[in-house]
Amino acid sequence: MTQNRRVTFFHSPNTRSTGARILLEELGADYELHALNMKAGEQRKPAYLAINPMGKVPAIRHGEALITEQVAVFLYLADLYQDAGLAPALDDPLRGPYLRWMVYYGSCFEPALVDRAQKHPPTPASMCPYSDFDTMLKTLTDQLEKGPYILGEKFSAADVLWGTALTWTTGFKIVPMSPVIKAYIDRVNARPAVQRVTALDAELSAQHVKQAEAKN
Repeated sequence: MTQNRRVTFFHSPNTRSTGARILLEELGADYELHALNMKAGEQRKPAYLAINPMGKVPAIRHGEALITEQVAVFLYLADLYQDAGLAPALDDPLRGPYLRWMVYYGSCFEPALVDRAQKHPPTPASMCPYSDFDTMLKTLTDQLEKGPYILGEKFSAADVLWGTALTWTTGFKIVPMSPVIKAYIDRVNARPAVQRVTALDAELSAQHVKQAEAKN
């Protein structure tokens, strides 16, 4: 890893990249914010499609390394700022569970959400990456019940990922709110970094609305 840990962060408010911005703040990371106004369609312009051809955020650039995909961004940043203590080290017994729950988000949770939101018919278990929605969610909530965090007593980058994900998915009523989920997201959302980014993103979102209106 290079000594210079400064990253360029490609972000838009009210998207999945909000979680990455929270993580950057939790890590005390040195980063340059490159804000994309999605209301003006900047994510579909050639300049950003050269970063991520799918036009999605978050993305980061660190030196010559370009990282897209939400979970990859989280894993990279937490390891880059290992001294912040949000990623278990390779020889830490929690490293395996940490990787499990980080990857579970992208491999099971997100596909299940899309199928549920789009009202897709059930996929045969032999072809489905998450078995079924109820099993997927119970596997997660069973882990959360061990609390207070996804790895037990240790707060980690995984909690930034899951805290933000469960906040928006329960908000849209894709994931049903339960006492264990509410307690968990309340705990995560009470952290200063979350409060700080919520305020910063609200301000940025308002700026983007004005910019988009001015162009029309």
